[in-house]
Order: sequence, then structure tokens, then C-alpha cells
Amino acid sequence: MTAQQLRLPAPAKLNLFLHITGRRSDGYHLLQTLFQMLDSGDELEFSANQSGQIQLSCNDKSLEGSDNLIYRAAMALKPYAAADAGVAIVLDKKLPMGGGLGGGSSDAATTLHALNKLWQLNLSVAELAAIGLKLGADVPLFVEGYTAFAEGVGEKLTPVELPEKVFLVVTPACHVSTVAVFTHPDLIRNSKAITKADVLNSFGAVDGNWLNNSDWRNDCQPLVERLYPIVAITLQWLVEYAPSRMTGTGASLFAEFPDEISARRALANLPANCRGFVARGVNRSPLLTALEHAV
Repeated sequence: MTAQQLRLPAPAKLNLFLHITGRRSDGYHLLQTLFQMLDSGDELEFSANQSGQIQLSCNDKSLEGSDNLIYRAAMALKPYAAADAGVAIVLDKKLPMGGGLGGGSSDAATTLHALNKLWQLNLSVAELAAIGLKLGADVPLFVEGYTAFAEGVGEKLTPVELPEKVFLVVTPACHVSTVAVFTHPDLIRNSKAITKADVLNSFGAVDGNWLNNSDWRNDCQPLVERLYPIVAITLQWLVEYAPSRMTGTGASLFAEFPDEISARRALANLPANCRGFVARGVNRSPLLTALEHAV
């Protein structure tokens, strides 16, 4: 890529657990979660120009509208840029939508970093994260780019170092409505708050089987399994291979494997109504590495 072009990854995330500890007066939920960065995700290509326009194209044409977080992220940076600053963005969408993997938020974060560089805005990571928070609660995670313990609405991030394990991520053929989950009266909203030390004591062990530990769970999972039976059915299939859990509000599920070979064996038997991929958990986003190597 030239100085006016960048091709960058937009990695996925997993919620290794998701506890909802309360609800604010504005309706937003207070939560605690452990965000695990993955080494797989979408890819975006940026070509800067002097048209003053933002153009977005994608291998999924339904994502090319101005409501896409990529477009909105670019527009959020326009006030900081020269009047004629423009860009053509091509999204290679690989992650399933509505899966709880953070794909849209990650795409937005990659866009913020890319245009900060291409448009020579010199905004700090903290400034980009603040802009990203206005786009969505998960965007700062991907802007900062580290596996992290999160609190608040998900924006209060503390980077953590975890063993980098292998995951099989499986998404059944359904789209879970995040709004429907978070507004449902049966959603668990009273989990006891924990500390970072609690998290590291359980998740820091290389051989720990924390997915079998009932102290760690996804508070959205029981409700989603009830509302979307295909999620429960897929989880029953996946748990036969390895300890498994839902990420975010779903519908994606993940299982931890001891090595890539065993994960790919399970992937080879994926049910017909699902899609899946194998990824490694990483403590530092591949986006940050790619930015360091960009000319």
C-alpha cells in the first residue's frame, strides 16, 4: 500500500463472561466483562483522496449505507480534517452480523485509526476512543486494542494479559436483537460485582477450565437460548467437543480447545445451519501491529 492507501484488519472479540450488575436511569446496563481479542475478523482497505467525499463499498451490498458505523466513524473525523479530505473504503466483511463478535464496532475503530493516519489528524488514542464511544460502547475497546476487563457500560477498560488460547467460534443461522435482549423483563440484572483480581485469579491459569465454572457466565445466555432455540441447539452440539459459552448477546458461541488441530476437527463437523471459524486469542490487537508497519 502507498502512503495514501492502507489495508487493515478489524479483529473480532469474545466476551469470556458477561455479568450485568445493574441498570442506569437512562436505560443503559452496567456490566462487567472480559473482552478477549481475536486474531481473525474483517478487513478494510482505505484510499485517501481530495474529493471531500466518503465512499463505502462492501462485498455485502446491504452494508453500504450511511448508517454503517464505518461511514459514521469517518464522518465523526471530518470536522478535524481538511475540507477536501476524502476516502474510498472497501470492506471485506467476514464476520457474521448480529453475532456478538463486535464486528461493526471493530470496523469503526479501524476506520478511526486509518483516517487519523491518512488524513494526518494526529489525534491521540484517548481522543479516538472518546469519539468512538459516541458511536458505540464497544468501539473504545477496539481503538485501544487490548484484551481487557471492562466495567461501566463497557467503556471502562483495564488491559489484562491472558494465556493466548485457541477458540472455535460458531454462529447459528439467526440474528439476535440486542435491543430485544436488553429490554426484556426476564434479563438477569443483579449479578454481584467482582474485581479485576477475581478475574485474573480464574482466567490467568493456562490450564484453567473456567468455562465449566458457574461463577463465570453470560447473563444474556439463558434468555437468548429461550428466545432463539437454535442457539440452545447449537450450544448442545458444541459443548460435546469442548466447554462452550455464548458471546455478547449472541448468536455466536465459542469453545476453547487445547490446540488448533482439535478445533478444526470440530469445525469440520459443523452443522449445516451454522458458520464457524477457528481463531487464537491475543492480548494485543493485530490492528495495532498493522498500523506500526504501515508506511
